[in-house]
Amino acid sequence: MRLAEALILRADVQKRYNQVKSRLTANAKVQEGDVPPEKPEELLRELEQLLKEQGSLVRRINRTNCAVAFDENRTLADALADRDILAQHRHALTELIESASVRQDRFTRTELRYVSTVDIATLQRQVDQLAKEYRQLDMRLQELNWRT
Repeated sequence: MRLAEALILRADVQKRYNQVKSRLTANAKVQEGDVPPEKPEELLRELEQLLKEQGSLVRRINRTNCAVAFDENRTLADALADRDILAQHRHALTELIESASVRQDRFTRTELRYVSTVDIATLQRQVDQLAKEYRQLDMRLQELNWRT
């Protein structure tokens, strides 16, 4: 099985797990004298099976990510961590830009005036560069996922 296929399967198992969990919650209690549309015991068994399947997939994916070389200095797991850090950094700068960019209209001279304490244009260039690095790294990761 290719790594990309395992990732797709993992996403599918997670989606099915969430659906079964919702169905289980919906069938957890009914009015006295009523019967639930689905048996909670069966849903619990299905939930446990999905968790076992997910655990197996995650372990296999993690082992592969740690064993496969991404480039001469990093494993696939290292590259994934780098991608996550790029995303976090970009998100933090984007929030800073949004916070610094909030315009406050003043209606009288006595109202407080707010000014930005950061260079928004420079930060935006950084965000754009981080987004580019993220996209390039993500494309290489996706390519490797289909080859591994």
